[in-house]
Amino acid sequence: MTDKTMAEKILSRKSGADAQAGDYVEASVDAMLTHDVTGPLTFEVFREVTDGEGPLADPENTVITIDHHAPADGVDAANNHNKVREFAEEFGAVQYEVGDGICHQVLVEDGFAEPGDLVIGADSHTTTHGGLGAFGTGVGSTDLGTAFATGDLWFRVPESIRFEVHGDLPDGVYAKDLILKFIGDVGFDGATYMSAEYGGSAVSALPIHERLVLSNMAIEMGGKAGIVEPDERTAAFLAAQTGRDPDSFDVSLAPDADADYEAVHTYRAESLEPQVSKPSNPENAVPVGEVTGTEIDQLFVGTCTNGRYEDIRIVADILDGETLAPNTRMVVVPASKRVYRRMLDTGIFETFVDAGAIVQSAGCGPCFGTHDGVLGEDDVCLATANRNFPGREGAMGSEVYLASPATVGASALYGEITDPRSVSLERYDDAVVADQEVSP
Repeated sequence: MTDKTMAEKILSRKSGADAQAGDYVEASVDAMLTHDVTGPLTFEVFREVTDGEGPLADPENTVITIDHHAPADGVDAANNHNKVREFAEEFGAVQYEVGDGICHQVLVEDGFAEPGDLVIGADSHTTTHGGLGAFGTGVGSTDLGTAFATGDLWFRVPESIRFEVHGDLPDGVYAKDLILKFIGDVGFDGATYMSAEYGGSAVSALPIHERLVLSNMAIEMGGKAGIVEPDERTAAFLAAQTGRDPDSFDVSLAPDADADYEAVHTYRAESLEPQVSKPSNPENAVPVGEVTGTEIDQLFVGTCTNGRYEDIRIVADILDGETLAPNTRMVVVPASKRVYRRMLDTGIFETFVDAGAIVQSAGCGPCFGTHDGVLGEDDVCLATANRNFPGREGAMGSEVYLASPATVGASALYGEITDPRSVSLERYDDAVVADQEVSP
């Protein structure tokens, strides 16, 4: 067997073949997901494949969330929600209700993905699960409906592109800044149908909530997957989330020394700066200094990229005792009910309300551009989201800049894009792991 990348190793294990980039393999799937937007078509395909009878190949690992139009913003959305409920009840799928959270977040929280797993979903940001050392990838509703019935799927084994960051990240630079830098360097299609691997001492030092950010946005450079090498930190995180023994998670996955990469991009952490992606493409990433002073109307904190508690807490720290700049508004949307509950328990919910922000129930929120804070013509938004295409968060004439939670928090004080290094900042470990460490 030749030396392999992490993607080649996972697809080899799941297919039982000596898989190399360019090969086609039929691989068994560990978890499958869809939601209220892509679900109805997936259900139709599944019923066609099974003559309407089912069964699901693996109901306990078939997950359907109501998270995009949540709560329903119209009759069509409400009807789709009912289709999700009816399908889940009929075939025994795992179903999450309005307010439970974004599909990628609840799968992480409830242990549906772990190192070495193959996770597919009818949502492009299924790449998120690579932050746990899984091969997560988005597929079409037709493919997913078939996999619902069979439990496996054909894949072309992707080539891999590697990003290594060595050293210690400076103040104000987080995983969001790293991934925006990577996308800016290779372009929006620079990793098309490749698996992005992230490594180096700076990446190994990242808590899991930040590793998930790197994997989440692999798709914004065209990636089929985005994988961070799992380690003891991964096992501790999953153990804290699920109550399992850390030793029950296999974190032995690592690329071989002579694995073949299409390209390797290497960075010194100390030389990196906070990044902002200008409208209207994530690849338009520049150092924050190039856009400092840009006036903004709305700030959006949330999404499957940066809607976790640790992300939201960074913003709350900056706003504690302060108020939003005049003529600005902020929408905060936690990624899950667990995050929402933690915001209540720790008091940062009150921090946002006192600052003048709007806190909504868990879901995708304005990122989907349909309700809960959409932008009007000529509105300018600074968001922790993953995409800023024209019309992504509302009117076609609006503009969205992408940045880290720290940059969004600092900018909220002044009503213009602000260098986060101008305020006091914290860097947090995974809160769920910290909880375990202090438990009696």
